[in-house]
Amino acid sequence: MRGRDWTALAAGLLVALGGVSCSPNDPPGGEGRLSVATGGAGGVYQVYGGGLAELLSDELPDTPTTAETTSASVDNLILVDERDSDVAFSLSDSAIDAVQGQAAFSEPLDVLALARIYPNITQVAVPADSDIERIEDLRDKTVSVGAPNSGTEVIALRLLEVAGLDPEEDVGRAALGVGESVQALRDGSIDAFFWSGGVPTGAITDLATTDDVRLLALDGYLDELRDRYGEAYEEAEVEEGDYAGVPATKTVGVPNVLMVSRQMDEDLAFRITKALFDGKQRLSDVVPAAESLDPKLGRDLIAPLELHPGAQRYYDEAGS
Repeated sequence: MRGRDWTALAAGLLVALGGVSCSPNDPPGGEGRLSVATGGAGGVYQVYGGGLAELLSDELPDTPTTAETTSASVDNLILVDERDSDVAFSLSDSAIDAVQGQAAFSEPLDVLALARIYPNITQVAVPADSDIERIEDLRDKTVSVGAPNSGTEVIALRLLEVAGLDPEEDVGRAALGVGESVQALRDGSIDAFFWSGGVPTGAITDLATTDDVRLLALDGYLDELRDRYGEAYEEAEVEEGDYAGVPATKTVGVPNVLMVSRQMDEDLAFRITKALFDGKQRLSDVVPAAESLDPKLGRDLIAPLELHPGAQRYYDEAGS
């Protein structure tokens, strides 16, 4: 199922959820209602989060759940810490920054994990005939580094720095989500874009079916990333066939986690975690990334991330 195109499913879920984005006049969550902070259009978080919201609405009928469109990891963690959302999709590196109060976070956030769920794979897309072969070749190019306050932006800026480029001076930065990045690459207004997401990502699937593109190999930057920024980064690969016409490419991955406020009720955290793993097949029918769900891996976090006591109880009772 890894190569499956689920773009149509994404659109269907957004319609079914009827208003997954929130405005200041309609804040997420609320009395008797849960909110799942996801990501931008065209990304895995949005589809996965929509499926999770539907699942939780069915499995926890006393707490109807909605999904909200956001800028992803950094934005999501702040929303959960401020109790404006209840469950956040996040990259582990952003979550580690959050609990340590560093990088994008001016102070530590009081957040805990429910589960490690699937790996995000960093993808840097360029036209197939581009002369860009490595990150260093992005000097003086126009590059989308991801939406503001997204996990993509975090790793994009770190990769640029590891490659010896100043993100403020050496590249023309565009701050676009994956859907906008795809369109910008198509019309030639950018030379490359970063994306950190599950594979396949619907927006890139669409791009590869209409345009000749390739991905940059990133495995050569892994050791320096880990030396500078910690153990959240791991070897990963986009396999041949994941995207039409795109050859296998070695890259860098980061585990995704579901995060909640430390203040979340223990029983509610337990029920959400149980519903997540019990609903693996249903979620996998919506998004291939859910095939990675495994209670034995769900509690495998990178320090200093910690489990919520309700999630810990689920793993203890599940014997995982």
